[in-house]
Amino acid sequence: VNQILLLLLVLTVCAILYNKVHQVPLALRNETVDLESPEEMEEEIPVVICAAAGRMGAAVAAISSIYSNTEANVLFYILGLKTTIPHIRKWIENSKLKEIKFKVVEFNPMVLKGKIRQDASRPELLQPLNFVRFYLPLLIQKHEKVIYLDDDVIVQGDIQELYNTKLAPGHAAAFSDDCDLPSTHEMVRSVGMQNTYMGFLDYRKQAIRDLGISPSTCSFNPGVIVANMTEWKHQRITKQLEKWMQRNVEENLYSSTLGGGVATSPMLIVFHGKYSSINPMWHIRHLGWSPDARYSEQFLQEAKLLHWNGRYKPWDYPSVHTDLWENWFIPDPSGKFKLTRPDS
Repeated sequence: VNQILLLLLVLTVCAILYNKVHQVPLALRNETVDLESPEEMEEEIPVVICAAAGRMGAAVAAISSIYSNTEANVLFYILGLKTTIPHIRKWIENSKLKEIKFKVVEFNPMVLKGKIRQDASRPELLQPLNFVRFYLPLLIQKHEKVIYLDDDVIVQGDIQELYNTKLAPGHAAAFSDDCDLPSTHEMVRSVGMQNTYMGFLDYRKQAIRDLGISPSTCSFNPGVIVANMTEWKHQRITKQLEKWMQRNVEENLYSSTLGGGVATSPMLIVFHGKYSSINPMWHIRHLGWSPDARYSEQFLQEAKLLHWNGRYKPWDYPSVHTDLWENWFIPDPSGKFKLTRPDS
């Protein structure tokens, strides 16, 4: 009996010593992994950009400008139609952009069936990819916070700064007000750009008047969005936007108005009084509204983001401040996309 007890005592002591010896290296190994992989701990910044047929060079220039001006861990979601996806993928993989982190996502235009009223005055505004921003939670599912950018932008600042935009509790998105930057007011007046709800909604219609929104209310531009996906889903923002798209098909509430942006108007309705603000320098707009009106060069150099919203795009002619855009353009390796210039 004594021998058995002695044997049990020896085995117990050995087990205790074994555990102590092996616990320390395990803890050290775990700590080493954490120290050696800081990139895995770094927050990913999802940026959504559309690559539409005929203007893929715009998406490429926008991506190039973002990637070149940040050290942040950016993941680009590039939205396209089935017919355009192979082109944009080859463009990226065969240029200096091959080092970016990106996912190409196909947008199915069938989700828009019966929701878009045809408008011959601005047919380009009816392209399916203009409505990608309505469906962000369905397309980008694993992120809490997302940046959406129109393709006709150039980012001169660090995208991390835009991503850090604070959204107030209960707000699903942040935008830039069209009245928020005094230095742009002269530009707005000179080119006739609309910056109030009157320019986007038809106040002759009872459904619009019933909203109780003053026509002089300052509008916002949804070409740059910082969105909270949890709030977006909780408030059923996509369903609300689709409701107003459907009502416009039935009642023509905004398609023929002066503003013309059929993707802007439903957002103005749904987000009225319920959005946070983006720093004005992170969305300098109206560069594409007129081929004649120009900002000062000093002002544009200080801007964080430039947006050629309007008819006159920097890859076409005529347009303004094309040099600032072309700095970031990467030629199409396939030669399909070409810039339009006076001497071309």
